[in-house]
Amino acid sequence: MSKEKLLLEIGTEEIPAGFMQPIFDQLEKLAAELFKHYRIDIDSIDTYGTPRRLTLLLEGVNKEQKDLTKEVKGPAKNIAFDDEGNPTKAGEGFARGQGLAVDELEVRNTENGEYLFAVQKEEGKRTIELLSELLNKLIKDLSFPKAMRWADKDLSFVRPIQWILALYGEEVVDLEIADVKADRYTRGHRFLSEGEIEIDSVDDYFDKLNDEYVIVNQNKRKEMVIEQINKLADEVQGEVLIDKGLLTEVIYLVEYPTGLMGSFDAEFLELPREVLITSMREHQRYFPVEGKDGNLMPRFITVRNGSKDYIDIVKEGNEKVLRARLADGKFFYDEDQKEDLEVKIEELKDIIFQEDLGTIYEKVERIVELTERFSKVLNLDEDQVEINKRAAYLSKADLVTEMVTEFSKLQGVMGREYAKLSGEDEVVAEAIFEHYLPRHATDILPESTTGQLVSIADKIDNIVGCFGVGLIPTGSQDPYALRRQAQGIVRIILETELNLNLDELVENALTLLDDNNKLKRDADEVKEEVMGFFKQRLEWFMNKQDIRYDVRDAILATEFADIKDAFERAEALMEFREKEKFENLISAYNRARNLAVKTNNDQIDLELFTDSSEEELYNAYLTVQEKLQQLLNEKNYVSALHELVKLQEPIDKFFNSVMVMADDETVKENRLALLKNIVNIFTKVADLSEIVID
Repeated sequence: MSKEKLLLEIGTEEIPAGFMQPIFDQLEKLAAELFKHYRIDIDSIDTYGTPRRLTLLLEGVNKEQKDLTKEVKGPAKNIAFDDEGNPTKAGEGFARGQGLAVDELEVRNTENGEYLFAVQKEEGKRTIELLSELLNKLIKDLSFPKAMRWADKDLSFVRPIQWILALYGEEVVDLEIADVKADRYTRGHRFLSEGEIEIDSVDDYFDKLNDEYVIVNQNKRKEMVIEQINKLADEVQGEVLIDKGLLTEVIYLVEYPTGLMGSFDAEFLELPREVLITSMREHQRYFPVEGKDGNLMPRFITVRNGSKDYIDIVKEGNEKVLRARLADGKFFYDEDQKEDLEVKIEELKDIIFQEDLGTIYEKVERIVELTERFSKVLNLDEDQVEINKRAAYLSKADLVTEMVTEFSKLQGVMGREYAKLSGEDEVVAEAIFEHYLPRHATDILPESTTGQLVSIADKIDNIVGCFGVGLIPTGSQDPYALRRQAQGIVRIILETELNLNLDELVENALTLLDDNNKLKRDADEVKEEVMGFFKQRLEWFMNKQDIRYDVRDAILATEFADIKDAFERAEALMEFREKEKFENLISAYNRARNLAVKTNNDQIDLELFTDSSEEELYNAYLTVQEKLQQLLNEKNYVSALHELVKLQEPIDKFFNSVMVMADDETVKENRLALLKNIVNIFTKVADLSEIVID
């Protein structure tokens, strides 16, 4: 079957850079689904784009739709026809329902006898005849974080559509969206190209646009940007600091990238490094340049959307803008230093953290108290406790500084800087920065114990406080970033030396909020929901570490407040799954559990034993229990699982020798109590009823 290429370009007003990749992902997925639905085979799908265009390229698109054969089974032959072979009402009704004459039905032998079948064949159409409907649906099915409507059009799209190019080989697809009719014309660079560009065939598209200063392929633009900015940095014996997020943004802000280097006054290098980098990256989308000594150079690199023409004028303009931005930064920096950081604390009383949870000052008081409590749980000495409390007290002071008011991403960074300038202990200063960590899933963690404790205190207060006043994340809505903060707590505990129990963290935060009349809901209900919330975060972490779903569920069905312990048990169970005795372990547990669930009684009366198998099982239980507890204390969970396997044989003998559900109620309850105790020691490791045997 012959094949052809299909090109769709949707020309728009400038699309936000952050929207581009999600749109590409959607385009590819929707196109694959629609072509499959329309029974049109394709070889490959690629998506490209610039700020002004979304491009879909499909290669190896069959020129003909596949034929479709539909078969419907009808009534049995002896029901559809009478003894003389004439169709009955049932036979006629089936034929009529399928749009066929009775003599067009087929009779086939099946396992249950002869049945009627309606077989209809739908011949495939030419692909070009289907593309109008298919592409129309593709475009209208796209969704965006924010969409626009324009004029009186009934279409909602990421930005107003200006033109549509749709070619199947050399043929224009008959397509019209929002009064824009598809043709074979596209547009070049907004400022460097004049008029429309005619595309004769799909193969001409990329080259013709390249001649008009549009590099459609975003991967090629990325290569160009990286090559250009590295070359510029090399010219001054420097190294460009490439931030992946900024690089991606720049790629989707330009159609024809041209790098240029600018400079700024060396006196601005007296500003903290982070202030300079933030001013360049966040506000101007500039790449900082670092010298061989690791210090910033008075240089920056930016990427313009255009050619090298008038590059000096563009450079001067960028330098002027950055000079003004850095001058503002220096002014804020100097103003902030006129008083010590501690003085700023009082101003936090005028800033509301959350309507029901009070001011940021009140929050700081809770962070200080929680930090002290957690420090004492870890048995830290008094000097260390005081250092931790000091860091907690100063943790939010920089929020009212001029610098952080202007550059919000510098919170914590400026707190650290101003704490040092105010003569605070180095550990205190560093912890002010660290308590915001981790800021995202792959971010660094606080290195100091002080930073770790203040970070956990801040985050647990946020989580419990929000749950306590009904601000619970739902679906994709999480305005207070509670999921991220819960993941941060889990990571800090898992990846550091802290030995903190999740139950203690939640209980302390809850008690403190309750004592200060901040809770709007029942405390027990809040605690249950918060623990369930953390359980979801642990599920996510275990999945990331390739822990099987059933092993994960077996661990989290038991006690999980000791996060490290829960992960160690999960890893041990994963390891034990590969051992020969694994199925014996599961068999022993399930035989005991199936009946143990029928009682809440765990009191065993040895006088009620009537068979030697009961006594043997009880003695085996005592022996295993003693050894198991020792292994659990040592956190030797693989050996603990080996120990539990030893119960299989006495459990099997017990079930083969006695009727657990005896007529004598006291005997029955005693046997169930024995099984109950056995199940309970298994669940100190995991709830093995969740395990699935492959």
